[in-house]
Amino acid sequence: MTEYDTEFDIVVLGMGPGGEDVSGRLAEAGLSVAGVEAGLVGGECAYWACVPSKMMIRASGLLAEGRRISGMAGSADVRPDWAPVARRIRDEATDDWSDKVPAERFESKGGDLVRGHGRITGPREVTVGGRVLRARRGIVIATGTEPAIPPIEGLNGTPYWTNREAVAAEEAPESLIVLGGGSVGSELAQVFSRFGTRVTLVEAADRLLPQEEPEAGRLLADVFTREGIAVRTGTKAERVAHDGGRFTLTLEGGETVRGTRLLVATGRRTDLTAIGAGQAGLDESAEFVEVDERMRAADGVWAVGDVTGRAAFTHVAVYQGRIAARDILGEGGPAADYRAVPRATFTDPEVASVGLSEQQARDEGLQVRVGLAAVDESARGWIHKTGNDGLLKLVEDAGRGVLVGATSAGPAGGEVLGALVVAVHNEVPTARLRHMMYAYPTFHRAIEDALETLE
Repeated sequence: MTEYDTEFDIVVLGMGPGGEDVSGRLAEAGLSVAGVEAGLVGGECAYWACVPSKMMIRASGLLAEGRRISGMAGSADVRPDWAPVARRIRDEATDDWSDKVPAERFESKGGDLVRGHGRITGPREVTVGGRVLRARRGIVIATGTEPAIPPIEGLNGTPYWTNREAVAAEEAPESLIVLGGGSVGSELAQVFSRFGTRVTLVEAADRLLPQEEPEAGRLLADVFTREGIAVRTGTKAERVAHDGGRFTLTLEGGETVRGTRLLVATGRRTDLTAIGAGQAGLDESAEFVEVDERMRAADGVWAVGDVTGRAAFTHVAVYQGRIAARDILGEGGPAADYRAVPRATFTDPEVASVGLSEQQARDEGLQVRVGLAAVDESARGWIHKTGNDGLLKLVEDAGRGVLVGATSAGPAGGEVLGALVVAVHNEVPTARLRHMMYAYPTFHRAIEDALETLE
């Protein structure tokens, strides 16, 4: 008979946003909860992604606005300085990469924080170092993802950056190659470019932000090119060389690009073998943990966050954490609904979207109508003048007369999206949206213009 060092009601494997949320809720409800974390409580978002990267973006945005003063409000001498950005990240965002505050917050709720790499070693059993944790009710898997490094010849063993090294940088490099034109690559490419770094952005797909509407990717590429970022889309990287001080990236076709730093931003991956998922009855060869609408993965096993493959966003992880907590506590409540998952890329212009793209809607066999409006042609866009690049795209299921998707690109694009998230989630008839009043002159008034063009 196996002897267990400690018994709990629930063991939460991974204390990123989803794990931290579900473990805290369960502990507050009176359950005995062990939260297992090998890194920092709070996960990727708090220390190397959402929060510090947006501090970097905020700083680079101030530089861009300063450069737009001439011709509109006088003149300005803008001189980039990375030092205050690096200092703010260490002082305010990451507390110099200490998780003392969130760790104490969890423990104050009655949780037991167990430091170390956890591995499932049997049904309702997790081993951390030499300590075996028994979970009477079950295990919540919230182990997130890690950077997916492509098998490019010569890359392994070089001092390339991932988002972590980019966020922790103490100075802006002289030149930077960014491999990957998704959200992370695009955001960081623009940040460093605005701080004086010479940037080349390489994306294998035919456009930037390949998960978004084609119009948004083309818009962003035009802006980047104007800002001096060298954009290479529709081309793959074949080889990497590093001579001790500089990277050389060879693209298919023979073109080479060089930079003092190389940032690899080519997506994220899970490692279900490393956590012993097979011991919980799960398929370790799967890309993600498959869950039902209550976040159940197997008997006595729940999963939340990036590891489920639903959408790699903090708000999705927390949303799933709440559902899992309710299910564990037997409280019922609404099941998971992913019809209106919002997402935002905080480039300038911001690119935000919800629901289905035009192509996805057509692939589902819907009767599609599309509405499109340019932000710079709206009254607010005309007033804004410089930095007014943007568009509103609406995707309607004409058969039902409701929006099933939307994209908001432009100044405050993520904020403008809020109204469209409500419309998609609640299936508000487009006829009703047309008869709403939209405050003048606002950026969100462009929604009205886009509605008028549905065809």
